[in-house]
Amino acid sequence: MKKLFAICLLFLIFACSKEKKQGNMIVQGQIKGLKKGTLYLQKLKDTLVVSVDSISLLGKDEFLLSDNVDSPEMYYLTFDGNTSEKRIIFFGEQGTITINDDVKRFGLNTKIEGSKNQKVYEDYQKMTSKFQGKQLDLFEANFLAQKEKDVKKSDSLRKLSEDYLKRRYLYSINFALNHPDDEASAYIALTDLADANVKYLDTINKSLSERVKASLYGKKLAKFIDKIKNQEDQP
Repeated sequence: MKKLFAICLLFLIFACSKEKKQGNMIVQGQIKGLKKGTLYLQKLKDTLVVSVDSISLLGKDEFLLSDNVDSPEMYYLTFDGNTSEKRIIFFGEQGTITINDDVKRFGLNTKIEGSKNQKVYEDYQKMTSKFQGKQLDLFEANFLAQKEKDVKKSDSLRKLSEDYLKRRYLYSINFALNHPDDEASAYIALTDLADANVKYLDTINKSLSERVKASLYGKKLAKFIDKIKNQEDQP
């Protein structure tokens, strides 16, 4: 009996000491200043954000996390509180992705390397952020015009804001059409163009490569388009 217990104990120690198997995506890097806490690698599953890996940092701010990725998709990097207020959002895909940041400005000045779709999405965001900034300026100006009861100026600013919104939609559509081999295009269509005319979504979908169509977001886009068309066909 004692011998059996000793064997079981050795087996348990071996199992606990054995390194966990890494997935086909490695997420590594450094969060400067994060000397103590738990870092979580998360993604959206159905409608819930779930943790797929985590690491406790004790005295060091470097980390290594992993997951198995079938096709590129959005991941989140959070720590401790596990809230949406402080998180790094990035495109995860097979291979090694390096993320460097600072705990004091976590998620605000992140440097991400090793993900092709992340680079494509960052290029897209650089331009759309300019549209968003301009629309905010116009919104504030319109608010002041309304406060001053300047109807003519308010109408002019409203029309200008609508024009910028249209230009942003056109930019998003053209960007997706010009990147048919990147899963980021399907993601952009699903998120930033979800309320666009279905004919534009259909055009984007048809332009995607077969590989992207077979990806997570490619399948979701096709399903989303079919849902809209079915709703439009109903009396």
